[in-house]
Amino acid sequence: MADRLDAARARFGALRARFRALHERLGDMQVFRSDRARRRFLVHAAVALGVIVGFLSLVRPHLPLLTDAERLRSFIRQFGIAGPLVLIALQALQVVAAPVPGQVLAVAAGYLYGAWAGTLYNMVGITIGSTVAFWLSRRYGRSYVESIVHEDALARFDGIDDDHARLALLVVFLVPGLPDDVICFFGGLTRLPLWQLVALAVVGRAPAFFLVNVIGDLISAGRFEAATILALAITAVSAFAFHYRERLLGLFSD
Repeated sequence: MADRLDAARARFGALRARFRALHERLGDMQVFRSDRARRRFLVHAAVALGVIVGFLSLVRPHLPLLTDAERLRSFIRQFGIAGPLVLIALQALQVVAAPVPGQVLAVAAGYLYGAWAGTLYNMVGITIGSTVAFWLSRRYGRSYVESIVHEDALARFDGIDDDHARLALLVVFLVPGLPDDVICFFGGLTRLPLWQLVALAVVGRAPAFFLVNVIGDLISAGRFEAATILALAITAVSAFAFHYRERLLGLFSD
């Protein structure tokens, strides 16, 4: 028991260090407009965490399976459609409330179901979540979006004119590292039909999510070197896009 507690503390410490490093990279960028919006997010995150904890409590006796990819796949498949449904629900939720990074879920999907099936489950969740975000934004208008997204984050997209909206949305969804979840809310404020917004989100996000699922698939196959190289390549592209995000978005401004 003591060894397990020590191992858990070590994993928690490593996770905190990663979040601290991410926070330093993002600097002082504000995402939430107010404390109320932050509290709303925390409530959503708490609900999502409860779902995750409840699910993990059911599979805790089977945690040794995590070291055997083939046995893990067999175990998950015993639940029928429940396993993919949980993944789809979490992926949809992260678009709207962002409690879990979508890329983390994509790696898990690739590990469990392979690159193609994992991408399919991820994209179903992404499609549902993006549709909800677009609809909420369009239904309740800018005041609703401003109550959730900080004005500095939203201002980055305000300069994009309607003539370039389609291309701008596609580029933001396509390039890893750009704030694609935020732009889901911005997209609902444009004049584009809802079906076009959803199509742009699916087409733009599919390539990156497929590559991340490939990473999970490579890990499950024991090809750690190839998975590391691919992960580093995606991270490099993401870092470049994040660093030059203002210039990229400026290409579509008035």
